[in-house]
Amino acid sequence: MEFLILGFLTGLSLILAIGAQNVFVIEQGLKKQYVFLVCLICSLSDLILIFLGIFLFEYFKIYFTKNIELIFNILLFIFLIYFIYNKVRSLYQSSEINFKNSILSLKNIIAKTLGFTYLNPHVYSDTVFFLGNFSKNFLITNKYFFGIGASIASFLFFFSLGYLAKFFSNYLINSNTWRAINFFIIIFMTVLSSYVFMDILNLV
Repeated sequence: MEFLILGFLTGLSLILAIGAQNVFVIEQGLKKQYVFLVCLICSLSDLILIFLGIFLFEYFKIYFTKNIELIFNILLFIFLIYFIYNKVRSLYQSSEINFKNSILSLKNIIAKTLGFTYLNPHVYSDTVFFLGNFSKNFLITNKYFFGIGASIASFLFFFSLGYLAKFFSNYLINSNTWRAINFFIIIFMTVLSSYVFMDILNLV
């Protein structure tokens, strides 16, 4: 159960960072346009990528030597530091939502949602690389729980974001609220980076 919770909190911390995809989901929620479909595509895509990362690292684990594991942990630590750095910078930035976009067709909505999801390099670094690498030393059963927890976080976040956007729009697009969210992300990811750093020291 602790790995389910860890996966949920880790996945939620990664996905809470506001970006183009999240802003698009908010826009569609506020417009009441294909909200369920947009949220479903985003959530299922995260689930696929999360388990892709977990199983890729599980498969290649047999080829890992101590040096290779050290290199991966160093890369993971660098990624975390860069991630935290960007979150600190985002504390002083605001994001705007465009309400003037014209109503899109079902085909365009699907294409645009897939574009925001799969053309975003951060989705691969966050799900495939980070979650897969972070869970590489877990037992296989714990990997499942970790992946399920992270996937639940994605489903909960996207559907909440889409369907509650209309009711909480004044708060969701408020820069102070996003600063508070990003502050929580910074704290949690700093704890995770400390864990990775200790793992690096044990491998050196």
